[in-house]
Amino acid sequence: MQKLDADSLKQIAAASNGRACTCPLRPTARWESFTEDRWPKEQMTTPGTLRDPDIYEPTQEEFHPDGTRYASPDAPVAVKFFPYNVCDVYGCGRCDKVLLRYTEFGGYYVDHRVRELDASLVK
Repeated sequence: MQKLDADSLKQIAAASNGRACTCPLRPTARWESFTEDRWPKEQMTTPGTLRDPDIYEPTQEEFHPDGTRYASPDAPVAVKFFPYNVCDVYGCGRCDKVLLRYTEFGGYYVDHRVRELDASLVK
């Protein structure tokens, strides 16, 4: 999978012209949990990843210079910071939206999370 940087991520997001979609994912301006049965795998493409294959344990530090929080819809998409540094990038073949996806692993749970990409928030 191709490693993407902030500039290539902005280009991918700017090229999309998201339109209404009938997939089971609702609009996701902020990070949202979803179950694997809601992931429309058959209509997704994977233009790349934000994971750095040379970093075994990426930072868990978040980037919020303007006081945003993890779940803020206007939180920056800082590709070198958590959770973006563990994300794969997907494109929906039906609506052309670009989505970021990662899986949160806790002591006793697995939580899949998704966020629609807004090019203006990429840092």
